[in-house]
Amino acid sequence: MTLNTENVTNYAETFIKVLIDYSPKLVSAIIILFLGLYAIRIINRLIRKIMVKRELDPTLTNFLSDILLWVLRVLLFVTFIDKLGIGTSSFVAILGAMGLAVGLSLQGSLSNFAGGMLIILFKPFKVGDTIEAQGISGTVSEIQIFVTKLINGNNQTIFVPNGSLSNGTIINYSLQGYRRADLTLSISYDTDIRKAKDLITEVLKNNPKVLKTPEAEVSVKLLTDSSIQLAVRPWANNADFGAVSSDTLEGCKLAFDTAGIVIQPFVKEVSRNN
Repeated sequence: MTLNTENVTNYAETFIKVLIDYSPKLVSAIIILFLGLYAIRIINRLIRKIMVKRELDPTLTNFLSDILLWVLRVLLFVTFIDKLGIGTSSFVAILGAMGLAVGLSLQGSLSNFAGGMLIILFKPFKVGDTIEAQGISGTVSEIQIFVTKLINGNNQTIFVPNGSLSNGTIINYSLQGYRRADLTLSISYDTDIRKAKDLITEVLKNNPKVLKTPEAEVSVKLLTDSSIQLAVRPWANNADFGAVSSDTLEGCKLAFDTAGIVIQPFVKEVSRNN
């Protein structure tokens, strides 16, 4: 096989000519790419500093800065290939079709994404709050874009989708700083109601964790067929809520035992068809 030197020379000359003609576009595109990446990094840092200075939520700050970063990168990439002389119209059409397909396949995730944005913007709760939602209660450990992480009383980690969380009822036990316990004690009809109420009031006064303001309430809640139900409603700071509830029940039981008052057990009447 003989090598045609004339063809090789022609190919080489053509390649060098194309390279010379194309080199300005290639060089300018590479310069734009590197300068664009550097500018994007500076812009992203500047936006982060502005959001931190305005004390925006850290989760929202990270999310918005990441979104801005990728938007600027996509725009830079489109500019880069356009500078190389590659048509961008077909490329943009492909990106649009891909975005539509991904959006249709991730409708649930997009709902959770929107829910996360609503939670971050309107702040019905924050990290550290104790909430109840979707039949689940726990302390908020982390608010992510798609899910919220809760830690319940058994130290179990629960992930709740933000879509259902933002569209449902949320009970925030920590927002006001203090809570009221709703306790019920049942006594027999032979018991002196005033004496029982005085004993309960004394137990509440002797507990330093029970708040003086708002004032605790002791009242008759219900008269049933088998007992008199007394409502005991002490107020406590969120951190002391569990201790106040248990200490009140224990203190009332001991006070009743000393005074000879018997707590009436709950009696459930069951009707039977003979």
